[in-house]
Amino acid sequence: MKDLEWNDSQPIYRQLRDRVVAMILDGVLSEGDPLPSVRNVAAEYRVNPLTVLKGYQQLADEQLVEKRRGLGMFINSGARETLLKGERERFLREQWPAIHATIQRLGLTPEDLLDAAPNTGSSADAVGEG
Repeated sequence: MKDLEWNDSQPIYRQLRDRVVAMILDGVLSEGDPLPSVRNVAAEYRVNPLTVLKGYQQLADEQLVEKRRGLGMFINSGARETLLKGERERFLREQWPAIHATIQRLGLTPEDLLDAAPNTGSSADAVGEG
């Protein structure tokens, strides 16, 4: 969470929750890993400990983390898969229609998209045919 900066678009507890989710999706935090303590996060980012606790509580409510009395909070088994499923569904529902419409409007082919994608190599490699 070193590069965390707050913005005014949503509450800090939500931004904190979203940052932890991103770390799980990116593999920075794995199943069984502990979350940084509420006190440490509050001190490091100069936010109220109750704000951190609220963000962590959202993660617990979503069953992504579990509280272990006296030990802290830990990433639950299956958290990454749960998040991936939800994020994929949300992407396909909320973002893909507009992206697809733009692709159609511009007459782009799958090859155009694969060739333009960063770090994918050749088109055949990108689709698993190489």
